[in-house]
Amino acid sequence: MRELLKYLKNYKKELVLGPFFKLLEAIFELIVPIVMAKIIDKGISQNESSYIFKMSGVIVLLGVSGLCFALTCQYLAARCAYGFGTELRTALYKHINSLSYTSIDKIGTSSLVNRLTNDTNTVQNGVNMFIRLAVRAPFLVIGAAVMAMIIDLRLSLVFLVVAPLISIIIFIIMKKTVPMYKKTQQCLDRTSVLTRESLEGARVIRAFSRQQEEIDEFKEAVDDIAANSVAVGKISAILNPAAFMVMNLGIIAVIWFGGKRINIGGLTQGELTAFTNYMTQILFALVVLANLVVIFTKAFASANRISEVLSLPSEEDGNMLPDYNNENIITFNDVSFAYEGAGDYSLRNISFSVKKGQMLGIIGGTGCGKSTLAGLIPCFYKATEGSVHVCGTNVAELGNSVLRGRIGCVPQKAVLFTGTIRDNMRWRKADASDEEIINALKTAQAWEFVERLPDKLDTVISQGGKNLSGGQKQRIAIARALVGSPDILILDDSTSALDYKTDLSFRHSLSSDLPDTTVVMISQRSTSLKNADKIIVMEDGAAVGIGTHSQLLKTCDVYHDIYISQMNEKEDKADA
Repeated sequence: MRELLKYLKNYKKELVLGPFFKLLEAIFELIVPIVMAKIIDKGISQNESSYIFKMSGVIVLLGVSGLCFALTCQYLAARCAYGFGTELRTALYKHINSLSYTSIDKIGTSSLVNRLTNDTNTVQNGVNMFIRLAVRAPFLVIGAAVMAMIIDLRLSLVFLVVAPLISIIIFIIMKKTVPMYKKTQQCLDRTSVLTRESLEGARVIRAFSRQQEEIDEFKEAVDDIAANSVAVGKISAILNPAAFMVMNLGIIAVIWFGGKRINIGGLTQGELTAFTNYMTQILFALVVLANLVVIFTKAFASANRISEVLSLPSEEDGNMLPDYNNENIITFNDVSFAYEGAGDYSLRNISFSVKKGQMLGIIGGTGCGKSTLAGLIPCFYKATEGSVHVCGTNVAELGNSVLRGRIGCVPQKAVLFTGTIRDNMRWRKADASDEEIINALKTAQAWEFVERLPDKLDTVISQGGKNLSGGQKQRIAIARALVGSPDILILDDSTSALDYKTDLSFRHSLSSDLPDTTVVMISQRSTSLKNADKIIVMEDGAAVGIGTHSQLLKTCDVYHDIYISQMNEKEDKADA
């Protein structure tokens, strides 16, 4: 929680003046019972109408002044809280974007979204209520107790009994509810995961008629939230009745002992009325304080979840530069890799090198480590053992912006963003000209359909590219990576949605248009990798074969089986 306080540094004035104006309102509120006592003892008992009207005017003036102070405080509180919330969200979003893949995997995407939205709102509300009420409520309790002592010290002993009892009740309830609010947030994370999966996989769910199963699973998740919230609510619900009970018993004691004091002349009727008002003020202040405990409990739980993200280290960035004169552009030296928390290595003892302008093919069964291997090149993950070099420099020591600025990546799933085709195409190179974009689209075999669109490059892509087919999205994603002619192009099974003819045309265009680009192509099709300068055959995280297509057919049984299982006469002729 402490590390979040730095986002309040630009709102010190509001943080000080807000509670100050609320304090003035509380002072005026504490004066009112004294004025009422004087009206009763002097105005009403002596039947002085002018005095009653004059003092009633004072009460109105105190009320109006208190209202002005309260409104000023609320304005300052809103300015501080929403400014704090804005800075916190900005810093949190910036930090999330600086995290490594390992850190993001550790928290989970849905949980990060929940912390960025729901948790920041909860903390923001906590700051707002702190400025508005956290000073006023304790001050009213203390101030009312002091004023009561001034009126009658002996009768004020009731306060010294009531206040500790209510404090104990608040402490016990807070101790019980803090962990439960954290559990509620975790249940919300699970709900966010299910919601995201259901929305993204809506077509698959309907294709398998799994709507009811998904509804049941979601219902179970929200039932967990409801059950936990009800459990917290039951405990929190004890707070107000218990506080009211103790305070009402205190008021009864005040009236009882106060009546006896009036009979012996130690207290006036007006003073007893003021004393009862102070007791009532304490009652309402403590009720507010009890509700503040609930709000602050939620805020602390959310603040801890946000702090957990902020405490994750940002992705390390080296300061070395590549050696562009190095003969090998990519080199793996006995590389092994294991995901954090995984029980076994995903890659084991991988060694190879690729020269500038060459094509490296990676093939193998599902889950054999192909994508993991490719992800080590741009340093999305760091090798657990061994080292990965680009242009002769260890990727862990290279600056990430320098390294990734020279690499074009096309992931397995084609991800496009809301905006025009031109906007999406300028992700690698912000100042790319239309000519560069069109050339990249032509190389990726995408210009043929983009040219037919009414708005061409100004065609708006809907969220996630929903208005394009799978093959169209894939080709635009490939073209986006080609803009600016990267030194290394990583195609992670990026032609799976293309037919054989389009795939072949793309590979021919790639070799002719970008002859100096080193291509790392992951593919399930052996035909796509036939002309690669080097092919790595992966099986269970190990390289069981490295060589050219013809060499592997003779020396690698795994590659031979893959090729024979996929090949037929028609495809062989088409790929010739």
